[in-house]
Amino acid sequence: QVQLVESGGGLVRPGESLRLSCTVSEMLVGTFGEYGMAWYRQAPGKQRELVAAITTTGRTNYADSTKGRFTMSREIVKKTVYLQMNSLRPEDTAVYFCNAFTVHYAFWGQGTQVTVSS
Repeated sequence: QVQLVESGGGLVRPGESLRLSCTVSEMLVGTFGEYGMAWYRQAPGKQRELVAAITTTGRTNYADSTKGRFTMSREIVKKTVYLQMNSLRPEDTAVYFCNAFTVHYAFWGQGTQVTVSS
């Protein structure tokens, strides 16, 4: 059974930082390196939106709202991806979800809450 486990969420003040982690158990099909990985977030009353993604070749993409503040990275050996979030804003408050995807498959974690408030 594929499991994606997120961690690192919490309550921080505006301007502070957090680092989220997502560790993947054995893949149902293929290996970790064959999957693109992404972080999404969903705020109350809003649709889930893409925050950042990393391709199988290591290229990263970011939502306009997070460019320059968030950095996504991965450690293939550890089957783990990270989301370093700096200069956090109240509007970054959301549940953050980890996603593993290929053309044929997509798996989701349970999410971790990030709250930015003074």
